[in-house]
Amino acid sequence: MLDRLWFLIPEFILLAGAMVCAIGGISTFAPIRKRVGFIASIFLVIALFSVPYVYGQTDYTHPETMLPGLGKYIKMMAAFVGLLLVATSGGLIDRGYERAIGAGKDRFDPLRANSGEFHALLLLSLTGVMLICEARDLIWLFLALELVSLPTYVMVAISRWSKTAQEAAMKYFFLGALSAALMLYGFALLYVSTGTLVLQEITEAFSAQQNNGGLLVIAQVGMLLAIFGLLYKIAAAPMHLYAPDVYQGAASAVTAFLAFVPKTAGMIAIILLLSTVGWEDGLPPAIEMALWVVAVLTMILGNIGALLQRSVKRMLGYSSIAHSGYMLIGVIAGPELGLPAVLVYLFIYGITNTAAFATLASLSRGGKRVDSLEDIAGLYTTSPLAAASMSVASGSLLGIPPLFGFWGKLLLFAAGIAAGQISLIIVAAVSSAISAWYYLRLIGLSLLSNPHNHGERTKVTLRWPLAVAVVGACISIAGPLVLEGVMVDAKEAITLPESELAMSLPSLEVDDERE
Repeated sequence: MLDRLWFLIPEFILLAGAMVCAIGGISTFAPIRKRVGFIASIFLVIALFSVPYVYGQTDYTHPETMLPGLGKYIKMMAAFVGLLLVATSGGLIDRGYERAIGAGKDRFDPLRANSGEFHALLLLSLTGVMLICEARDLIWLFLALELVSLPTYVMVAISRWSKTAQEAAMKYFFLGALSAALMLYGFALLYVSTGTLVLQEITEAFSAQQNNGGLLVIAQVGMLLAIFGLLYKIAAAPMHLYAPDVYQGAASAVTAFLAFVPKTAGMIAIILLLSTVGWEDGLPPAIEMALWVVAVLTMILGNIGALLQRSVKRMLGYSSIAHSGYMLIGVIAGPELGLPAVLVYLFIYGITNTAAFATLASLSRGGKRVDSLEDIAGLYTTSPLAAASMSVASGSLLGIPPLFGFWGKLLLFAAGIAAGQISLIIVAAVSSAISAWYYLRLIGLSLLSNPHNHGERTKVTLRWPLAVAVVGACISIAGPLVLEGVMVDAKEAITLPESELAMSLPSLEVDDERE
C-alpha cells in the first residue's frame, strides 16, 4: 500500500492545490482572490518537479500496472502543459467583477465569484489524467476518466456568461453521459468474458483465449464498446460531432484545455485497454479494422469540416478531430514504434495547439472576444507577436519542416509504414495536404492580409495568454533540438515491466528444450 501511495504524490499535490484554490477563490481578501491562478501554478510546478523524484527512488517498487513507465512521462507532460493552460486562462474568470468591486460599484459575494472553483476544477481534471496512468483495474480507470471529464462540463458553462456557452455545456454534458454509459457497458462485457476487473488478469484471460482459438466474441464486442465510448474523449468519428460546437461556445482558454486534457486521457485509456489484448501477433481483426475505419473517417471528416469554417475556433475544433485520427495510426502500429510516436505527438500537439488558442485568448475586437477569420486579418499591424505566434503554431500543426509538429507527424507516418499500414498512411498524407489550405489561410490572414476597414481593429488585451502563445511558438521552433530526449522518454514509458519479460523467458526455454 505504501508503494502505491508513494507514486500518487503528484496527484496528492494537485488535490491539495485544488482545495487551496477553492478556498482562496471565496476569500474576502481581494489580493488572494486575484492570485488564485498563481497559486494553481505553484502547485503545478511542485507536482512537476516531484515526478522525477518520485519515480527516481529505488526504495519503492512500482505497483503492478499495465505500463509502469507511463506515469512519469504523462504526469510531467500534464503538469507542464497545465502550467501553460493556467496562464492562458489568466484574467478569464471574474475579471470584470473584480474591477467593479475595486471601483466600489459592487460588493463581494462568494456566490458570484467562481475563479477559485474554475482553477480547482482545472487541477482536478489534470489529476484525473495522472491517475489514469496508475490504473490497475477497470473501476479505477473509469473513475479517473470521469474525474477528467466532470470538471470540464462546469468549466465550459462558467467560462462565458452567454447562451452559447450554456448550450455548449449542455451538449457536452449529455453526450459525455452517453459515452460514459457506452464505455461502462463495454467494461461490463469485458468482465463477463474474463471474470475479472484487474487489467493484468484480463491480459492473462485474453492470452488464454487467444491460445484456444481467439478472443471470445463477447470480449471483442466489449472492447469495441469501451473504445467507442473513449472516442468521445478524443473527439474521433463517429463521436466527434459535439467538438466544433463546444469549442466555439467555450472561452478560448477552456477550448485549449478541452483540446488537450480529455484527448490525452482518452488516448492513454485506449492504449491501456488495447495493451490487455497485445500487439504481438497484431490486434484482433475486428478491433484493428474498427480502428482503421475510425482513423480514416476522423482524418477526412476533420480536415474537410475545417475547410468550411469561418470561425477560427470551429476550424481549430475540426483540426483537433483530424489530429486524433493521426494519433490512431500510432495506436494501430503498436508498441515498438507507434505508441512512443503517439506519446511524442501528444506532447507536441499539446504545446502547439495551446499556443494557437492562447493567441485567440489574448485578443479582442471592440470589447468582444476574437472568433471569426476577419478578426485576425492584418493582425501583424497591431500585434506582430500575436501574428507570429499564430503563424508558427499553425505551421507546426500543419507539419511544416523543421517545426516541432513536422517531426511528430513524421514519427507517426514512419510507424504506420513500418507496421505495413500503407493505405492508411496514404489517406493520412492526403488529409494532411487538405489541412494545408486552412492552416496556410490562418498564416496568410495573420501575416499577409490587410485588416478590414470596417469596425475596430483586433488588439491584444490580455498579456498572460500572449506570453503563453510566444512560449509555445518558441518551443515549436526549438523543440526539434530536444526531440531525441523526448523520444527516449516516450520509449521508456511504453516499455513492458521487467516482471512480465522475466515471466516470458522460462516458457521460451522450455519450448527450446522440447524441440
